[in-house]
Amino acid sequence: MRERNRLAAGIEAVRRLEREAEDAYALAELAEAEGDAETLAAAEADLKRLVAEAGKRERESLLSGEADANDAIVEINAGAGGVDAQDWAEMLLRMYTRWAERHGYKVELIDRSDGEQAGIKSATLKVIGANAYGWLKTESGVHRLVRISPFDANARRQTSFASVGVSPVVDDSIEIEINPADLKVDTFRASGAGGQHVNKTESGVRFTHIPTGIVAASTQDRSQHRNRAIAMELLKARLYELELQKREAAAAAAQAAKTEIGWGHQIRSYVLQPYQMVKDLRTGVEKGNPQAVLDGDLDDFMAAALAQRVKGVRSEASAQAG
Repeated sequence: MRERNRLAAGIEAVRRLEREAEDAYALAELAEAEGDAETLAAAEADLKRLVAEAGKRERESLLSGEADANDAIVEINAGAGGVDAQDWAEMLLRMYTRWAERHGYKVELIDRSDGEQAGIKSATLKVIGANAYGWLKTESGVHRLVRISPFDANARRQTSFASVGVSPVVDDSIEIEINPADLKVDTFRASGAGGQHVNKTESGVRFTHIPTGIVAASTQDRSQHRNRAIAMELLKARLYELELQKREAAAAAAQAAKTEIGWGHQIRSYVLQPYQMVKDLRTGVEKGNPQAVLDGDLDDFMAAALAQRVKGVRSEASAQAG
């Protein structure tokens, strides 16, 4: 029923666009014939709005993966580059939070490990909303930043790396069985800001899935019971993503996030010095305004990567059928 309702809503949206486009076109023709400049301008504005909405619907049609409609788990890890990389990881955390807010998604911070001097060593977000995983899955991989280091007294240019991994949240329609004997469970004190906010109980929970080596942890809640439930949700999401990767022809791109976080594995470069440019190395999409991108303007990158990914899956399926 959920799939049926999703398809019915999509069909109705296209039919509505067709009706509104026909009405706007007819109104524009009538206004032009009568020399009514004000009505003609209004009709043209309606047509431009409909073109933009049609483009959005076209991009959404690329979201046909098995779990694309699900919520998403986003993991960010600092890589090569020391304190600059940790600062870069925090910049990515802000970038994805801003992107989610732009699209009306809810964001929950599940886990965060702060750097000693600045930034973060790692962070885990849950992004809640329709098609969150479908869009964000294109962000899995290594992200490279080139800038003048704010942490270098000599103001030298620094290259930093951070990895992003995205998994779908497993809902009630998907069953993931985990053998308790395959789990190693650790509890620990969640780090805090100090003073009265220090966590004096071992509320943090970490699961290690021994067969795959996948680790899932949560320090979000003061309750160990709640953190255990959150960590289990994370573990199921990562196991499910692993299974999806095995079935997808485009798994190589997703696997990049699990390789060395450094040279030769990046999917996108963000250059702030000596020039300003953000370039996706998979699709060739470029933007000359890095600040806008770091504020969450990622839609063009995501749409191009998703189109490339869908094309690759279809090409692989056609080759197998042949």
